[in-house]
Amino acid sequence: MSDAESAVVYEGRDLEALSDMPNYYAWIMQRFESAVRGVTVEYGAGVGTVSALLRARSDWLTLVEPSANLNASLRARFQSDERVAISDLMLEAHVATLEDASVDTLVLVNVLEHIEDDDAAVRELARVLKPGGHLLIFVPALSVLMSDLDRDLGHFRRYHHQALRMQLGNAGLDVRDSRYFDILGVAPWFLFNTVMGAKNLNPKMLKVYDGVVVPISRGLERIGAPPFGKNILAVAQKPA
Repeated sequence: MSDAESAVVYEGRDLEALSDMPNYYAWIMQRFESAVRGVTVEYGAGVGTVSALLRARSDWLTLVEPSANLNASLRARFQSDERVAISDLMLEAHVATLEDASVDTLVLVNVLEHIEDDDAAVRELARVLKPGGHLLIFVPALSVLMSDLDRDLGHFRRYHHQALRMQLGNAGLDVRDSRYFDILGVAPWFLFNTVMGAKNLNPKMLKVYDGVVVPISRGLERIGAPPFGKNILAVAQKPA
């Protein structure tokens, strides 16, 4: 099945489960929010969990989501907002429609790992950024955590910190912040998904994780960037 066909039939149950994690997404946005401004494009907008947080800091927001049912949910959620546009294109097709230096902020939360030629995608994203604009990326980390769930979700890879920094730098971007994220999430993911082979996300467990573990992990990571984590968060800027 092609990427396009996968996107069309994706039911989004895992996104719906993840959407009920307000502490987790607030934590991500706490690292991103100072870089969000102006004309913003979010790729892989899903059910709009991150979109709602981006909207408050953007003058114009384009939400790109190729899955038909998720796109319909976005349209229903933002239909009354005249400063939100919604596209059903794949990332590669959408970014090709954008002019050079036309976007202030690009946001990819759990998206880059779905793109087979991620080097080409990052170069194209860098092309459309205005000088001084930001590319905000959040991806799964550590190849040792690769699981059947990753593969079922269409992940080509999990990332490592230095390799991602190099990839962004090779595209001509300055990395302003990059770090492993959610150190306490490594052990449960490895146990349940990598070792035991779980192929879905349990909404009840995610809710407990968000309410109990995320505040602890967030507190620990205020002290300093962890040496490893379940994800990587990066803020890259196009030189002015």
